[in-house]
Amino acid sequence: MSGRPRFSGAWTRAAQWGASGRVLELLNMLVDTHAHLMDAAFASDLPAVLERASAVGVETIVCVGYDLTSSRAAVALAAERPGLFATVGVHPNHLAEAPDDWHRQLRVLAREPRVVAIGESGLDYYRTYTPPELQREGFAAHLALAAELDLPIVIHCREAEADVLEALAGAPSGPSARGVLHCFSGSATTMATAVEAGYYISFAGTVTFKNAAPLREVAARVPEDRLLVETDAPYLSPMPHRGQRNEPARVQLTADCLAQVRRISLDALADMTTANARRVFRWSPGAAA
Repeated sequence: MSGRPRFSGAWTRAAQWGASGRVLELLNMLVDTHAHLMDAAFASDLPAVLERASAVGVETIVCVGYDLTSSRAAVALAAERPGLFATVGVHPNHLAEAPDDWHRQLRVLAREPRVVAIGESGLDYYRTYTPPELQREGFAAHLALAAELDLPIVIHCREAEADVLEALAGAPSGPSARGVLHCFSGSATTMATAVEAGYYISFAGTVTFKNAAPLREVAARVPEDRLLVETDAPYLSPMPHRGQRNEPARVQLTADCLAQVRRISLDALADMTTANARRVFRWSPGAAA
């Protein structure tokens, strides 16, 4: 035994509450820092999805672009609906199909008033729809654009931790912005290195999965001023909804799991992660309206 606390039961408590239909008692607001509400999965019932989110205290959602079309849709959605912000970027798996001037088009989109970040960008060596060298070039271009515009960057990393950290170490820096490692699934060493470099760490529903005890150990160690929570909706629905379409209301289940592994209340976790979201994306408390 290492002497460290074990958190293997946290996901089961969150799952049982969700399975029973109990609404978790939450006095403070939560922010879903990463959702793809522009996805076709929400085409038929987006108003109801947003109502369910609001009913459980999720008033602010960051709609994350993953190619030019979805980035434009995120910008339009954020302009139409209170509580929504947008990011613009080209996911590494979509770079191969992007037009040659994608970075110019992103630069224009990034100047829209409710755009709060560049991305999602990064590296994905699990699915190499885009050759790794082209992925690295695209990631570097996103990092340069984020520095140029002094916006944070939303980073996708899958089986590419060493190369992502190398890219971050060599990236140009804007006056203050860094960014977010979204849907974090990496090691404690990667987390600590990214935090030291000025980045935030965001957890999605994967942290609630039965086989995610090592990830929960990492989540317990993230500094309180660098922790974020997200859904990655419509993907990665937390327990007990794994395999179903995810939606922003379910960020509460992931937040509850994080609160339990960190041995704090859900309200304290909500306070912490909401303050962190405002800090990294730089909106004022009233800006979401």
